[in-house]
Amino acid sequence: MFFVDTLEIEGLGNRSYLAGGAGAAVAVDPPRDIDQVLAAAARRGVRIAFVAETHVHNDYVTGGLELARVTGATYLIPAGAHVSFPHVPVADGDTVTVDEGLTLRALATPGHTPHHTSYALTENGRGVAAFTGGSLLIGTVGRPDLVEPRLTEELARAQHASARRMADELDDEVPVLPTHGFGSFCSSAQAEGDTTTIGQERKTNDALTKDVDTFVAELLAGLDDVPAYYAHMGPTNAAGPAPVDLTPPRRADAEEIASRLAAGEWVVDLRSRMAFAEGHVAGAFNFEGEGKLATYLAWLIPWGKPVTLLAGTSGELAAAQRELVRVGIDRPAAAATGRPADWIRPGERLATFPRARFADLAQVRGRGEEVVVLDVRRAAERAAGFIEGSVHIPIHELYGRVGEVPHGTVWVHCAGGARAAIAASLLDAAGRDVVAVDDGFDAATEAGLRLARPGSGT
Repeated sequence: MFFVDTLEIEGLGNRSYLAGGAGAAVAVDPPRDIDQVLAAAARRGVRIAFVAETHVHNDYVTGGLELARVTGATYLIPAGAHVSFPHVPVADGDTVTVDEGLTLRALATPGHTPHHTSYALTENGRGVAAFTGGSLLIGTVGRPDLVEPRLTEELARAQHASARRMADELDDEVPVLPTHGFGSFCSSAQAEGDTTTIGQERKTNDALTKDVDTFVAELLAGLDDVPAYYAHMGPTNAAGPAPVDLTPPRRADAEEIASRLAAGEWVVDLRSRMAFAEGHVAGAFNFEGEGKLATYLAWLIPWGKPVTLLAGTSGELAAAQRELVRVGIDRPAAAATGRPADWIRPGERLATFPRARFADLAQVRGRGEEVVVLDVRRAAERAAGFIEGSVHIPIHELYGRVGEVPHGTVWVHCAGGARAAIAASLLDAAGRDVVAVDDGFDAATEAGLRLARPGSGT
């Protein structure tokens, strides 16, 4: 009997897989922190005989090279990918025997990248799984615009053809097991649900229900912003990532924290946005350890700038380190855990700022008070409606555009509160008076705030 274990990489919105039989397995698109893949193999009592990449990843640093080195596994990489380390190139139709009766077949599925390759797993000739990477996802496909702008439309058309090829060649009951689509910005839309099959996708996926011209036009029109750190992931993966070091960072005292802030380095507080607002080191930024820490910190931080992490517990610090190595932020310059009062020098005071709801903003506006309303959602979100009179600077642009925020007390909001908390910390560190709106955007209309749309003249 075969097995397929799913490894959730929740912060980045991705999945990796370990699939095999009684004695051997293949790891597909493994994360950089390979210890969890090794643990999954140990639980199954199998050796990892193969490591397979569907493509050179744009959104995270792969653990494939290190996993192959540690286990002695054969490292399978699509033949069209340009990488600088030893591997076994796989072309369309190539097969490997994972275990007795269990075969992995390569399917060329260009679209997410020109070299993208999916893998069909068969047991005694019967299809049992399709590892589709960034090709066919749950209800959508991987975005085609991450390689080269001039190739985007060509790759979008290739996505349509690749999805149809898989639907034509694989039986309806074959599970579709993608890498992207669970929050990753590599997906052209987010997955609806957790599981799917070729048959389900045949009925619902736009790539399989719409003609190519309609599909391409709608796909290209719906593409969202690309995280800045993606520019570093592909080259890192192509060159061959270094092994990770998850040992605890050097401990920083209050004096060192102050010194690093004075030097212009980033000090990142991983605690909850509620705790941060109640008291934090002045000048620190708040990126909650729970949620999309890696995505937003890697997106905003100037690449290569030293970062010191502050956390409530050593467990929270370790979890953050694990998240960050996945996007190439390898070693914190220093770290501190415990209470924020211990992170400041004698005679200094913790900084604070208020949190509020949209109803509070409506009351302030109703009293005629002049405040700045800053919307840090992405442009695609704002297009569906925004608070009348609000200023728009997407969160991923705010660090470099703080000086553009009008004078006055800034009420900053996003769609749910998490990004507003990041933005509030950036503004607070810049010396601005700020109120973090911690509320769902639907509450804005319920509070009586008037919404406008782009082009409405307001």
